[in-house]
Amino acid sequence: MILSDLRILEEIEKGTIKIEPYDRADLGSNSYDVHLGKWLATYTDEVLDAKKHNTITYFEIPEEGYVLHPSGFYLGVTEEYTETHAHVPFLEGKSSTGRLGIDIHATAGKGDVGFCGNWTLEISCKQPVRVYRGMPIGQLIYFPVDGEIGVKYNQKGNAKYSGQPNKPIESMMWKNKF
Repeated sequence: MILSDLRILEEIEKGTIKIEPYDRADLGSNSYDVHLGKWLATYTDEVLDAKKHNTITYFEIPEEGYVLHPSGFYLGVTEEYTETHAHVPFLEGKSSTGRLGIDIHATAGKGDVGFCGNWTLEISCKQPVRVYRGMPIGQLIYFPVDGEIGVKYNQKGNAKYSGQPNKPIESMMWKNKF
C-alpha cells in the first residue's frame, strides 16, 4: 500500500515525514516531487575499487545548466532534506526525467525507516542532456511498515549514509568487511 496525498499531509503534520523545503504544489496524488540540488560530483579515479575510499570532485551546476554525457556517471543530490520516521520511502524518477533518457538511481531507490538527509542520486543518461539545478528530478513515495522497527536507520551505529548533507556522498562500500 502506498500513502495517498492526504495521508502524506497527515504524516507531515504528525512529524513522521519531514520535507524541507516543502511546497504543496509538489505533492501529487500519492507522491512528492523532489528537485535536483545545485551540486554534482564525479569520481576522481577512472577505475573504482570497492575496498578503497574512492574520492569525488564536486562542482556546482551553473545557471545555464550542465550537459550530462552518456560516457559519464554523476552523483547528484536532492534539493530537499527529508526525514521518514514511520514509513519506507522510495525514490523514483519522474516520467518526464525518464523521457529525457535520465536515470536517477542505479540500485538505491529505497530508503529505510529513520533515514534523515538529502538523497544522493546516481545519475546516468542515454544521450547528452542539459540539466538545471532546481528542475524536478524524481518523486518520493511512502509505504507503511508492517510490524515494529527494532532499530531505525538514524539510530544504527553503522549507518553509513545517515544525515546526508546537501552535497552528493560517494560510495561507502569500503566501510564494509568483506
